[in-house]
Amino acid sequence: MTKNIPFNTVVEKAEEYRADMTRFLRDMIAIPSESCDEEKVVLRIKEEMEKVGFDKVEIDPMGNVLGWIGHGPHLIAMDAHIDTVGVGNMDNWEFDPYQGMENDEIIGGRGASDQEGGMASMVYAGKIIKDLGLEDEYTLLVTGTVQEEDCDGLCWQYIIEESNIRPEFVVSTEPTDCQIYRGQRGRMEIRVDVAGVSCHGSAPERGDNAIFKMGPILNQLEGLSHNLKDDPFLGKGTLTVSEIFFTSPSRCAVADSCAVSIDRRLTWGETWEGALDEIRALPAVQEAQGVVSMYEYNRPAYTGLVYPTECYFPTWVIDEEHVATKTLEASYELLFDKKPKVDKWTFSTNGVSIMGRYGIPVIGFGPGKEPEAHAPNEKTWKDHLVTCAAMYAVIPQMYLKQLEK
Repeated sequence: MTKNIPFNTVVEKAEEYRADMTRFLRDMIAIPSESCDEEKVVLRIKEEMEKVGFDKVEIDPMGNVLGWIGHGPHLIAMDAHIDTVGVGNMDNWEFDPYQGMENDEIIGGRGASDQEGGMASMVYAGKIIKDLGLEDEYTLLVTGTVQEEDCDGLCWQYIIEESNIRPEFVVSTEPTDCQIYRGQRGRMEIRVDVAGVSCHGSAPERGDNAIFKMGPILNQLEGLSHNLKDDPFLGKGTLTVSEIFFTSPSRCAVADSCAVSIDRRLTWGETWEGALDEIRALPAVQEAQGVVSMYEYNRPAYTGLVYPTECYFPTWVIDEEHVATKTLEASYELLFDKKPKVDKWTFSTNGVSIMGRYGIPVIGFGPGKEPEAHAPNEKTWKDHLVTCAAMYAVIPQMYLKQLEK
């Protein structure tokens, strides 16, 4: 039999820790932590977990920080990736992205929404659990994961495959505007290569211009992008050319190779094999004898570990009636006396591995808003930190209550 949850007291406690979460989030923002350079922010998170009373805190060989609370048989995880993208053009920022900014309502800085805010709320949810004695027949694992911006889900491939950790379900704390998200489109990173023959630019007919050969392919890729599968929940698959490369002996020569990168978003029912075959079937690709392939990621973690994977990130959706969905809906209603909105992400998350590859249910609830991700003047809301800390503190016990039904 699970314990009674003092919902009003949990909300009060979360509000009590508003200033602590703000301070902790601003500390994380102040530490540059782009993918593969997260060590300093990981150490700062470990320090805070230990300070608030986590039972065990460790850093795995990839560099992920793992904080544990409780010793019960039901393993529940909550995840925040703690790497960020770069800052881009500083002229677009109204404040220093690492010094950040703060007023009564918001916190600004790189990583505020995407997604170190989720880590701040999770750590203080752990403190609320400890303060109120909410431990029960569960073990809570709070993860601060690395390299997500480079290769979403790679961190959880490592956690599941190498550390043999398989939670019953995972809460992703990516930004959801404090709504419940239950799925996302998948994605792939695809490359198309065409070969040519160089010659002097004064007599181009002697060569075979690879850039010209790529031209019709680009037009047909654009056409393909308007004819991809649609899904009533996740929306349409998309395709965009994100990079273009070439080789040529000089600016006075015909290009002897050309390649493009494609960002392909996969909706429900699309497969990686089908996405590659669609491109291979384009007449211009066939005429140019283009080579269509999927990228591989093999960049070393900050620990030096190399854990290669293909750049395929599967689509996933959790059912509206799943126990994890119902757990979060019930938690929200009992804490805040209103119904939550249930939706999906536009972008990609670590759920591509957790559920997409391994079938471990994922449900999303996080502070911040999706449009803040990767944008200049990134910000999050202090009220969101409080709301999410309260949610995270009650979700484990609410899950046990759902299992009792």
